[in-house]
Amino acid sequence: MRELTEDPAVLERRVRAVSAALSPDGDPAQVEPRVAASTTHLGLVARLIAPTVAVAALGGAPFDQRLDELWWQDRLGGPYPLSVAAAPAMGSNPGTELVLGDGVGVLTTLIAERYRVSPRVLWGNTASAINSAAVQIARQQPDLTQRSRFVAQALLSDPRLAHEPGTVGPEFRRASCCLIHRLSAPPARAVCGDCVLLVAR
Repeated sequence: MRELTEDPAVLERRVRAVSAALSPDGDPAQVEPRVAASTTHLGLVARLIAPTVAVAALGGAPFDQRLDELWWQDRLGGPYPLSVAAAPAMGSNPGTELVLGDGVGVLTTLIAERYRVSPRVLWGNTASAINSAAVQIARQQPDLTQRSRFVAQALLSDPRLAHEPGTVGPEFRRASCCLIHRLSAPPARAVCGDCVLLVAR
């Protein structure tokens, strides 16, 4: 995955593929680059964060988050295959830098700079991915609800996520929007379940 940050063509190819997938006509030119870049970012970081939260909730050893230690297959339409290397055990309270540093952090900085997406939006994507991982784990394995939420809340305590006030769980609301709403024409508005734009029910 280091190629995503070292070879501009690799990331651009991924963003254009996401653009085409988001376009009703399959034309990447119809989608704002920063919308596609934000969606690309959310998909990438979610794939790194979700298994990390799951492994930590089980008390197992995490995988190495450095991009040179991660091998992926660049596919759309679901979780992409990911091959990882083992890292020292972190138990149920992972250090935030271990999870949000070289992998998620580098991708976030790069996409913010290259596609002019607000870092606040991208770190909001990260917060959303952290919460979503805990929610999905709790849905599939109710006995892991407390542990997965504990892990997710520990990750959300990172200073880079300080603007995200939500508590982990189904009612979590992020403090920013991933920009996906810009794909829909008024008066319709496509928003995610944890979007800041979602009207409280």
